[in-house]
Amino acid sequence: MVSAAEQMAANTSWSALGKATDLRNRIFFTLGLLCVYRLGTYIPVPGIDGAELRQFMEQAATGIGGILSMFTGGALGRMGIFALGIMPYISASIIVQLLTAMVPALEQLKKEGEQGRKKINQYTRYGTVFLATLQSYGLAMSLQSGDIVTNPGAFFVASCMITLVGGTMFLMWLGEQITARGVGNGISLIIFVGIIAEVPAALAQFFASGRSGAISPAVIIGVILMVIVTIGFVVFMERSLRKIHIQYPRRQVGMKVYDGGSSHLPVKVNPAGVIPAIFASSLLLLPITIGTFSGNSTNPVLSTILAYFGPGQPAYLAFFTLMIVFFTYFYTFNVAFKPDDVADNLKNQNGFVPGVRPGKKTAEYLEYVVNRVLVLGSAYLALVCLLPEILRAQLNIPFYFGGTSVLIVVSVTMDTIQQVQSHLLAHQYEGLIEKSQLSGKGKKRARRKGTGRK
Repeated sequence: MVSAAEQMAANTSWSALGKATDLRNRIFFTLGLLCVYRLGTYIPVPGIDGAELRQFMEQAATGIGGILSMFTGGALGRMGIFALGIMPYISASIIVQLLTAMVPALEQLKKEGEQGRKKINQYTRYGTVFLATLQSYGLAMSLQSGDIVTNPGAFFVASCMITLVGGTMFLMWLGEQITARGVGNGISLIIFVGIIAEVPAALAQFFASGRSGAISPAVIIGVILMVIVTIGFVVFMERSLRKIHIQYPRRQVGMKVYDGGSSHLPVKVNPAGVIPAIFASSLLLLPITIGTFSGNSTNPVLSTILAYFGPGQPAYLAFFTLMIVFFTYFYTFNVAFKPDDVADNLKNQNGFVPGVRPGKKTAEYLEYVVNRVLVLGSAYLALVCLLPEILRAQLNIPFYFGGTSVLIVVSVTMDTIQQVQSHLLAHQYEGLIEKSQLSGKGKKRARRKGTGRK
C-alpha cells in the first residue's frame, strides 16, 4: 500500500511553485545572495597589477588553474575579494569535527543540543578567522615575491589580509543566511555556483583546442561520453540504499491492542555525500596555491612538495584516495549516521532488528552493516574523483575536468531539488488542512441551519 504522503509527493508538480509564496521568496532570496557572491568575485584586491596577474594565470592555467577556479569561482585567478573562497571555513570545520571526536569536553558539548551546537559553530568561526588570516598572509607574501604587486610593502600586506579575511567571513555569513532563510545548503551552493560559472569558459577552451587540432575529435567525443556516464553513475549511487528491516511489537493503548508493524531503516551507500571530496580537495589546495604564486623554484621545500603532490602525480592520487576514504568513514560515523544514537532511538520507540537484541547489540550490528556499505561508498567516491584526474593527466586535456566538480554539481542539485519538493509537499499539506477546516466549518453551519428549521 502506498501512503498518502508518498501519493502527494508523486503528484507534486512544479506548477504548484507559483502558489507557494514562502518557497518562492526563499528561492529569490537564495538567487539574490548567490548573485552578490558572483559580483564579489570580480571586485579586485587593491594593489594588484592586473596585466602581470593575467599573464601569470594564463601560464598557470594549464596546470592548476582549473583546481583553483573550481573552489573560488575564478576569484583567485582575478584576485578578487573572495580569492580565498570558502576553503578556510571548510578547513576549520574539519579541524573542529576532528577535535570533537577526540576531546571529551567538545564531545559533551555536542550532546547538549542547540546550545552546544551554537557553541561549536562559534569555535568554527574563530578557527575560520585564524586560518583565513594565515592563508591571506601567505598569499600576500607570495604575490609580492611573484612580482604581481604594484607597490609591495607592509601596507599592501595589511590591506590584502584585511580584504581577503573580510571576504571569507562575508562568504561564510552568506552561506549561513542561505541555509537558514533560503533553499539548500549555503556553503555547498556557493561552491556549486563557482563551478557552474567556470564551465562555459572551460568548454570554450576545450572545443577551441579541438578546432586547432591539439585534441582529436575522438578524444572530445570520449570526454563528453565520460561526463554523461559519470553523471548517471553518480545519480545512481547517490540514490542507492541498504534497507535494514525494523520490527515493532504489539502495543496496548487503553483497552485497544494494536498489531505490531514493520518498516525499513534506510542506509545510503554514501551517507557522507560530497563532504569527503570537498575536505580532501581543500587539504590539497593550499600548498598548490602558495606554490603557484610564490614560484616553484624559490623554495626547495615547496618545489619538492609540488613535484610529488602535483595533480596527476602518484603521491597526489594516493593521498587523495586515503583522505577520501578517511573522511567518508569519519564524517559518516561522527555526523551523518551514529549507530549508538540510532540504536537508542529504536529502543525508545520499541523497535528492534529481528534476531538482534536492542541496545548495544543493535548498535554493533548497525556499525557492522554501515562499515560494509562504506567500503562500496568510499570506493565509489574515490573512483569518481580519481578517474578523471588520471585521464586528464594521460590525455593532456587543457581544462580541469575533475570528478570532484561533477560530484559536487550532481549532489548539490539533487539535494536542492529534494528540499524544494519538501517545501512544496509542506505547502500542499497546509492547503489540505485549510480546506478540511473550512469544510468542517461549513458542515457545522449547515447542521445549525437544519436544526433551526426543525
